[in-house]
Amino acid sequence: MGKQDGTGRHVTAPGVDDSTATILHVDMDAFFASVELLDHPELVGKPVIVGHRSARSIVTAATYEARKFGVNSALPMSIALRRCPDAIVLEPHFERYTHFSSMVMDIFDEVTPVVERLGIDEAFLDVAGARTVYGSPLRVAELIRARVRAETGLICSVGAASTKFVAKLASGLSKPDGLLVVPADEAVALLHPLPIAKLWGVGGKTEETLRARGLHTIGDIARASRATLTKAVGEAGAERLHDLAWGIDPRPVHTRAEEKSVGHELTFETNITDPSVIRTELLRMSNMVAVRLRKAGLVGRTVVLKLRFGDFTTITRSRTIAEPTDLGRRIYEEVCEIYEALGKQDAPIRLVGVRAEQLQDAGSAPQGLWDESEGWREAEDVMDAASARFGRGAVKPARLIGHNSHDRPRLGQRD
Repeated sequence: MGKQDGTGRHVTAPGVDDSTATILHVDMDAFFASVELLDHPELVGKPVIVGHRSARSIVTAATYEARKFGVNSALPMSIALRRCPDAIVLEPHFERYTHFSSMVMDIFDEVTPVVERLGIDEAFLDVAGARTVYGSPLRVAELIRARVRAETGLICSVGAASTKFVAKLASGLSKPDGLLVVPADEAVALLHPLPIAKLWGVGGKTEETLRARGLHTIGDIARASRATLTKAVGEAGAERLHDLAWGIDPRPVHTRAEEKSVGHELTFETNITDPSVIRTELLRMSNMVAVRLRKAGLVGRTVVLKLRFGDFTTITRSRTIAEPTDLGRRIYEEVCEIYEALGKQDAPIRLVGVRAEQLQDAGSAPQGLWDESEGWREAEDVMDAASARFGRGAVKPARLIGHNSHDRPRLGQRD
């Protein structure tokens, strides 16, 4: 929510009244890159990019030194290296990210039982009940930051407010390595001068639509008529934006048990040795996974490929992407890269599967971070609408036309 390169940060002034700021949003700073730097302390303070050095690779993470050159997660690696030619590229190690994420989340759980995880590197905490043990929300936030640094060597930023939206906004504004407390009666004053892109859920297309109507700041949204907003974003969107612009966000921090994963797999009747058939199945199943994610209002941050070979050897390979997604095309690109990297295109394959993990509510995920995929999103929205009206598969990607897996012999398919 804040500037990606860490400039223009806001931090809490001494003596702030934190009595109403009982919701914390804790966000790890440049998490993947910071984990890699634990093994490379000599690179601290230098522009470092995490990702694979390949023509099709994208940036998984970047240090703040690299971000100052315009390098951000999800940027194609080729562009990133043109913008920052002196950057050091480190290969990602996703198992280490999971390990350190667990350590951080354990700290949160020890402070309060009311923790809402948002993927691997951020969470909401309701610390109203922690006062008697740890003290005020500000004290709890300071304690968390100190423990994370001492026990993991990593740094986090914390926003504290009376609502989830303002808390998340505050953590972004305080990055890197910051803490910003926003009292309830100061939330509107903080919000209104900010650009509309800071509103939760306003992506590239929505921002263009609102700016075309002369709405440039959150204050403009707050003062706009309901009719103007409804014409721009629909009735539900207008109500949501209006409430957020006035700091209204009634959503509680919740710890509901979430679905662990969404996936599909297919067992062939005969072993498949044609890579084009495998890729077609990967595309089909990626779209099926994406449809289920969108129906459930979820996005996934980890993409998993499962393969069972002719000798019944089974492998799974996963990749955690920079931003969570519910787009079939995005999932397909990742599983294809995993498949190609295995170098087993000639091996006979008996089963293939695609799965999305590290699920979170779509409404809690950053919006508009994949603007380059907006065309694919529009296409997949059309497919969803057509399927709802005319039945599943009424509209499908061109590559899948004439490739109905239900017409091919197989042993079975399961979720």
